[in-house]
Amino acid sequence: MTTRGYTATKEQLQTRLRRIEGQVRGIERMVEDDRYCIDVLTQISAIQAALDKVALGLLDGHVRHCVALSAQEGKSEEMSEELMAAVGRLMRRG
Repeated sequence: MTTRGYTATKEQLQTRLRRIEGQVRGIERMVEDDRYCIDVLTQISAIQAALDKVALGLLDGHVRHCVALSAQEGKSEEMSEELMAAVGRLMRRG
């Protein structure tokens, strides 16, 4: 079995993702119920913040586990480039 940077907190991560999934379903109901636009946008903003928190946690785990392991194996340059590309993708929203 492969160990990932998030393996130790996998259950917590899955719980958080299920909560976000529920929030998305809630927005769908809000639209179905013709709720006020700003209320829908407020909920979307909350979901984006929650996803950002998940992403930061994954990045932290990646750096502490995967990047550290790669450095020991002499692959730090390759892993650093991969990490920075992932951070760049996360920052290019909107």
